[in-house]
Amino acid sequence: MIIKDNTPHSVSKGDVISIPVTILECPPLKIFSIRAYTKTPYGLQLAYEIQAEKQDKDLGKRLDLMKKAPTTDTQTKLEAHLPHLTEIRVHAHTQPKKTGFGKKMPEVLEFALGGPDAKAQYDYAKSILGKELRVHDLFKQGIFVDVHAVTKGKGFQGSVKRFGAQLRQHKTEKKRRGIVLGPLRPAKVPWGQILPGKMGFHTRTEYNRELIYINDKPETVNAKGGFLRYGLVKNDYVLIKGSVPGPHKRLVRFVEAIRGQSPSTQYELHMISTESKQ
Repeated sequence: MIIKDNTPHSVSKGDVISIPVTILECPPLKIFSIRAYTKTPYGLQLAYEIQAEKQDKDLGKRLDLMKKAPTTDTQTKLEAHLPHLTEIRVHAHTQPKKTGFGKKMPEVLEFALGGPDAKAQYDYAKSILGKELRVHDLFKQGIFVDVHAVTKGKGFQGSVKRFGAQLRQHKTEKKRRGIVLGPLRPAKVPWGQILPGKMGFHTRTEYNRELIYINDKPETVNAKGGFLRYGLVKNDYVLIKGSVPGPHKRLVRFVEAIRGQSPSTQYELHMISTESKQ
C-alpha cells in the first residue's frame, strides 16, 4: 500500500512511503435474534429470546431453527418486563456463502449493545432484527482495533522451535536435548518445563492494530489472478496495518481497542498494489 505520511513530527512527513497491510474481507453480519437477560445471584440469566421471522437455511447447519413462525406472546412479555431486565443483546451470524472459497456453515456471535437502559437497547435491537450490518456501519477508518483469531497450527514440534531453547555445542551427544527435568526424588516434572509438544492453533489477541481503510468496492484491491490460497474478494473489505494471526480463510474477529489509544498517524492513500501475487 502506497501512502503519503502526514503525521506531525514524523521522520517521513510529506513523503510517499510503502506500508504492509492485511486485507480482511467482511461479508455483512445478519441479526437473527434478540436476547434479554436478567440479573440473578448466579450472574446474568436468559429471560426472553425473540427470533426473526425469516431465517437463512444455512443457519440450520449450526442451530436448530424454528419449525413455525414465532408468536407475539414472547415479544409482548418482554416489552412488559423491560423495566426489570438488566441487559439486551443480539445474536448475529456470519455469511461465508457470500465469499468465494466455498464455506457454507456460518458462525454465531453474540453482541452487547450500548445505551442508558434496557429500553434503549431493545429499541435499537428491534430496529436491526432480521437486517444485515456492514462493516462501515460499525467501524470507521483511522481507529485502533483489537484482533482476535486462532493462530496457524504447526503440529508436534521440538523445544528449540517451540520455546526458543538454545542448541547445544557441536561436540555434545545430542544438539536438541532439553534441560534437566528435575531430581530423581520426587519423580515429578515441574510445571512450565519446556518439552516437545503441540505448537500453534491457539486463540491470540493483537492489540492496537490500526484500521487504515474501509471500502465496498472489491475491484480496487483484487490482485490479478486472485490472492494466493484465497481467491478474489467479493464483499466489503478493510485494510489493517501489519499482520494478523491465523491462516487464509479462517475467521478473524476485531473490536474497538479496549486500551483506548487514538492513532497519531495521518495517512493519505495514493495506491493499492494489484499486481499478481502468483
